[in-house]
Amino acid sequence: MFPIQNGVPHRSAPFVTWSLIAINVAVFLYQVSLPAPALDRFLVEYALIPGRYFVPLPFLPEPTLQDYLPFLTNMFLHGGWLHLILNMWTLFLFGPTVEDRMGRSRYLLFYLICGIAASTAHAYFNATSFVPALGASGAIAGVIGAFVRLFPLANLIVVIPIFFFPFFFEVPALLFAGLWFLMQFVQGTIELVSPSTGGGIAWWAHIGGFIAGVLLTSLLTRPRRTYRKYYLDEGIYGFTPNGRR
Repeated sequence: MFPIQNGVPHRSAPFVTWSLIAINVAVFLYQVSLPAPALDRFLVEYALIPGRYFVPLPFLPEPTLQDYLPFLTNMFLHGGWLHLILNMWTLFLFGPTVEDRMGRSRYLLFYLICGIAASTAHAYFNATSFVPALGASGAIAGVIGAFVRLFPLANLIVVIPIFFFPFFFEVPALLFAGLWFLMQFVQGTIELVSPSTGGGIAWWAHIGGFIAGVLLTSLLTRPRRTYRKYYLDEGIYGFTPNGRR
């Protein structure tokens, strides 16, 4: 189930969302320009490797404050074009609405905190892993959490491919987020029981980012006196923001 349209309008240009997308694309283009040895060094330096912090190794010194930088920087790295495109599309879909409701400064702070929370959750649940983790999906999961917290009854258009045929459905944001979170939790739990040795998907990063997003939304949303009230069913198709058809 992949979202392709968000029914809630935004009223200001989402400069922070556009900037985040541009930074992610620029960093990825830099990644793909690196030769293999340089790329490996780059990922070791800036991707998140949980084992560096939880597994004591005699040939590695104790991590310094600078060594924790990957908890932030890994959210601007991606493992391939498809990884980048799917993440940036999801951010483009949900980010402008959340940015509009929070304001630019609060939204940027929110995004970064959700990304760090996602990194922390991934590192904790994969403490012995030395596989580099990277991607913006944990921070974007926080944006999804904020969206569903603000507009639980807003409709989304989603596509579900069945036997190579796309089927389109209109679903409430709460249902979409609930099914999405359930899938992350089930897959994350399966990996805890039978961990894989490959890179795979950082399920617990998604879970951590989403929970952080849900919890932080009420703290970072603009005060009501400075912004008009949103209604739970705003974004249902067929109605404009003032409630008229």
